[in-house]
Amino acid sequence: MNNYIHKSENRGHIKAGWLDTKHSFSFGSWQDPRYMGVSALRVINEDIIAANQGFGRHGHDNMEILTYVLSGKLSHQDSMGNIEHIPAGEWQLMSAGTGVQHSEMNTTDQPVHLLQIWLYPNVQNAEPTYQQVSLDPRDQPNQWHHIVSPTQDTPLFIRQDAVISAAYLHEGKNLSLEPQKALNYLHVIEGKIRVNDEVVQTGDAIVFEGNAEIIADTDAHLLWFDLPAKA
Repeated sequence: MNNYIHKSENRGHIKAGWLDTKHSFSFGSWQDPRYMGVSALRVINEDIIAANQGFGRHGHDNMEILTYVLSGKLSHQDSMGNIEHIPAGEWQLMSAGTGVQHSEMNTTDQPVHLLQIWLYPNVQNAEPTYQQVSLDPRDQPNQWHHIVSPTQDTPLFIRQDAVISAAYLHEGKNLSLEPQKALNYLHVIEGKIRVNDEVVQTGDAIVFEGNAEIIADTDAHLLWFDLPAKA
């Protein structure tokens, strides 16, 4: 297996006031030329937003932006007219296209813990869209849940030839990974697993080609990107 492990400790860690964030890839003030993304995957930020704080109105264009709330509740408003709340276990996909202004605020008295993920689109300057779905893999463990794809057979549609799946694997259980694309990026949100005998744990990711067998050494929350060879 041709692979490498992106260790959690090599992520950028920035704690500034209300935001505690870890960047898997170069982002904002943290830049490392070794970590500029994999294929179409450009950003995985693990954010903890303090109570009654958040990201004020700002803009994006030509980026597929996926948010997965792990705990707490995030409030979203955008220039498309959407006013939504995203509680734990829900996913939001905003296709920025020609341009969107939005805000992401924690309007509660408890922290919000989330992953924000950016992928390059394969269509430029498309009409912006908004999608949201509730799908917590902990409710149906030990299987893959396909969340995002470029077809209509997943809950969320993305403008990229990529499939994003999640799983919650109980300790001692096995799970097969059988990609349809060229490259796998498997991120461990929480827990400890072995992937073809490589140990991968909380905050780590493993990049590899081909099939794999996953064994959970502890309960584990996983995010799998089945990616094209190039963005």
